[in-house]
Amino acid sequence: MNISFNGYGDNTVTFEADKSLEKAGVPVKITEEGTVAPCEANDKICGVAVNVRDGYAAVKISGYTELPVSGECPFGFVKLAASADGGVAVCEDGREVLVVTNDGSVAGFIL
Repeated sequence: MNISFNGYGDNTVTFEADKSLEKAGVPVKITEEGTVAPCEANDKICGVAVNVRDGYAAVKISGYTELPVSGECPFGFVKLAASADGGVAVCEDGREVLVVTNDGSVAGFIL
């Protein structure tokens, strides 16, 4: 691809990281006030952990991101939720995002 969506509308917020959140690059959900944890299958995502360190997580809550995608994922506005493997999948109850890239294994979308 000759263009990049990186940086578009990025908004990152710092949360406390639940003890189960050990790495960046995974969809997360809010579990209690000011705290995020990794999503489980079919959870609506709050954002994507971009850094996890010393009990805190930087979470991208808007902007362009890429995650592994399970199953079919069309371009355009799509509802995505967390998949069991730490990525995303199309889900009727998911968060609506704008899918702009998809190579069949990784989808790029704007939160």
